[in-house]
Amino acid sequence: MSLQGRVALVAGGTRGAGRAVAVELGRAGATVYVTGRTTRERRSEMNRPETIEETAELVTKAGGEGVAVAVDHLEIDQVRALVERMDGERGRLDVLVNDVWGGDVYLRFGRRLWEHSLEEGLRMLRLGIDTHAITSHCALPLLIRRPGGLVVEMTDGTAEFNAAYRADAGFFYDLVKTSVQRMALAQAEELRPHGGTAVAVTPGWLRSEAMLELFGVTEETWRDATAAEPHFCISESPAYVGRAVAALAADPGVARWSGRTLSSGGLAEVYGFTDVDGTRPDAWRYITEVREAGRPADDTGYR
Repeated sequence: MSLQGRVALVAGGTRGAGRAVAVELGRAGATVYVTGRTTRERRSEMNRPETIEETAELVTKAGGEGVAVAVDHLEIDQVRALVERMDGERGRLDVLVNDVWGGDVYLRFGRRLWEHSLEEGLRMLRLGIDTHAITSHCALPLLIRRPGGLVVEMTDGTAEFNAAYRADAGFFYDLVKTSVQRMALAQAEELRPHGGTAVAVTPGWLRSEAMLELFGVTEETWRDATAAEPHFCISESPAYVGRAVAALAADPGVARWSGRTLSSGGLAEVYGFTDVDGTRPDAWRYITEVREAGRPADDTGYR
C-alpha cells in the first residue's frame, strides 16, 4: 500500500468522500494536493464549515504531505494555474481524483424535469460534469508523462444500479452521476496508449458530515440512527471509499479495472480492507437485493 514518492490531486477534497480519499492516499505516503472552494476565509454555496486546509492537515497527520489550494474548478485559468504549480513543485502527477460536486443544495427529490428549477438544474450539471471535464483536460498532460497514471471519477451508484433511471433524485442528478461513469470509460480508452487507467468509484450510503447531522448522530454513535431508519445499518464511513481508492492507486495491476465502475464494498472483498469498525458493508448489493425483492426501501445512495 505504499505510495511514497507519488503525487495525487484530489479535486473536491473539502469534505465527505473527497476528504477521506485524500487522507487515505496520504496515509499510504502520497503527497496530496487538495482543492475546493471552502477555505478558512470563505465558504462555497454549500455553506458547510469543513475547509480544504483542514483536509490537508489531516493528510499530513496521517503520514503524507497535504497541500491545500483554493480552486474553483469551473474557472479554467485557476485549474491551469494549479497544474502549473504541481508541475513546478513536483514535476509529476500520478493520481487524479475528480470528486468535485457541490450540487446537493440543488437536489429536489420527487420533482420531474419540468418541475425542477432550470437554473438550479443547469448549475448541477456545471458543478458535476463541467468541473470534471475541465480538470481532466488541464491535468492529463501532466499525468501521462509517466506510465501508470490513474484517474478516479467519483460517482454515486454502480453501473448496474444506475442502469435504471433514478426517478426520486430526478433528471439532473441522474444525468450527472451517469455522465461521470461515462467519463471514466472515455478516459480509460484515451489513457490506455499512455499506460494510464481510469475508473469510476462509488461509495455506498456514506456517513458524510451532512448525513450524520441529518440523523443527529456522530461517527461514534451512528448506530443510534438505525432506530428510525433500519436501512442505515448498511451505511459506511467515508474512510471506506478512501481505502478503496488508495488500494487502487497502490495496485500495479490496476489497469485490469480500466473503464469500469467500482464500489467500495466490492473492492473491499478484492483488496481485503475494512471500514474503520472492521466490517465490510456492501450497500449497493444490499439496496439492489431489496429492490429486486420488491420490498420498500429508500434509495440510500445519495452522498
